[in-house]
Amino acid sequence: MPDLGQFAVKYLPYLVALFNAAIFLDSLRYKFNDHPKTQEIFGRLDGWSASLGAPGLFGHTGIFSQYVIGSAELVASVLMLAGLFAPGYGFLLPVGALLGLAVMTGAISFHLFTPLGVDPNKDGGGLFRAACLVWCGCVALLVMRMSDLQNLVNKVLVLLAPVAG
Repeated sequence: MPDLGQFAVKYLPYLVALFNAAIFLDSLRYKFNDHPKTQEIFGRLDGWSASLGAPGLFGHTGIFSQYVIGSAELVASVLMLAGLFAPGYGFLLPVGALLGLAVMTGAISFHLFTPLGVDPNKDGGGLFRAACLVWCGCVALLVMRMSDLQNLVNKVLVLLAPVAG
């Protein structure tokens, strides 16, 4: 009988990364197709940022537009999936998790600390709950794959170190 702990250590990152990628990839149809719900959310955020003196920040061409955020979610998904399924590229999974964590930290913060609120779609807060679940999943992936992330950092530091003469 297989040890449940070993089984979880081996397969839990797959399940978490697949869940995170599925949530990110599913959201792209709303962001990239300019869905009315997406227009409402980013429009409300843009109105809020305009009231603070930064109009256009969340607009269609803004630095935090739905297209920029959707692209970051797409990249995070690709990195997590490549880290799972591309032999020799396991280090990409925690990189994708870091990017996903950054995006979801922003999403959760905007839900909590702006007029957007936790239920902008009037659906019981599903979008906010999904952001929280993905955020937790990204943290879990970083913990489970910390050694991959440490190896990547070490390799980068070796590349950046001055050549001893």
